[in-house]
Amino acid sequence: MKEVIFEFINQYGYIALYILLSAGIVGVPVPDETLMAVVGSLTAPGGPFKFTTALIVIYAGTMTGMIVSYVLGHRVGKPLLYRYGKWFKLTPARIEKAEGWFQKYGLWTVFFGYFVPGVRHFTCYLSGVSGVKFYKYLFYAGTGAMLWCTTFLTLGHFIGRNLDSMFELIHKYMGMSFLILAVAAIAGAWIYIRFRKRKTV
Repeated sequence: MKEVIFEFINQYGYIALYILLSAGIVGVPVPDETLMAVVGSLTAPGGPFKFTTALIVIYAGTMTGMIVSYVLGHRVGKPLLYRYGKWFKLTPARIEKAEGWFQKYGLWTVFFGYFVPGVRHFTCYLSGVSGVKFYKYLFYAGTGAMLWCTTFLTLGHFIGRNLDSMFELIHKYMGMSFLILAVAAIAGAWIYIRFRKRKTV
């Protein structure tokens, strides 16, 4: 599968990159992080891709997939996701997992969900199902996507030849790291709000 994907990129360049990232976010089985990191390694001097152009294309593809997923979630609702979601890796177990995250952390799940395997493909659908305001969704999805795309493209750019071994470590630990950061940020915001309320009483 990976060989087919990278051959597609070799033939069609940036267009293939945009299509693959869009499809990957919607739920098509595309190795998103691996893809971005490999492309990042190809942005080194003399490589076939330019870093800034690749980042713009990857970001545009990611946001296209996020918007499509939101619209589908908003239009078709949860019952159809349960019925037909399996075609896009949206199994009931994964939907329930992402929904639990969404209920606990709200739109922060959209922001940090990119870095958590098994979550990012569903937060966009759940945002649409839950009726989240589109402008709010776009803000959280857009800022999270920029952080996600920049992180893996930059890692690939600087790691280069050691990409495969380093990526295994990144994929294993980064999701948990960002989860801890998300929880810390939410806890900090809650403490701050509580403190402000006590001062005004």
